[in-house]
Amino acid sequence: DVRLVESGGGSVQAGGSLRLTCVASGTTYTWYTMAWFRQKEGKEREGIAAIFPQAIPSAPNRELYADSVKGRFAISTDNSKNILYLEMNSLKPEDTAIYYCAARTWGGMWNRVDDYNFWGQGTQVTVSS
Repeated sequence: DVRLVESGGGSVQAGGSLRLTCVASGTTYTWYTMAWFRQKEGKEREGIAAIFPQAIPSAPNRELYADSVKGRFAISTDNSKNILYLEMNSLKPEDTAIYYCAARTWGGMWNRVDDYNFWGQGTQVTVSS
């Protein structure tokens, strides 16, 4: 069975940086999309970044971002090791959330929770002012 395990969360001051890592193990699929979501306390889980195995019309550089993180966060993969990364820079207190790695084997909306069939357990990111 597939497992996604996140790491790299922690506490940081505003303006700081963190890099999240997600390792996929078990049965290796050809992922249609891998993505990062986050869930703030009392809020619904939201998609913040996704990466596709090849360019698509809406993502000519294979990446998509939510407006709230565009220009500050960067998603990348090491396909040889089945690892997904999220580089987070210029962090703000409003970035505080539990961050989840997700993967899917079919299409749909890149930032829709129900369109992903594999999830990690989450890692906490706390940004203080």
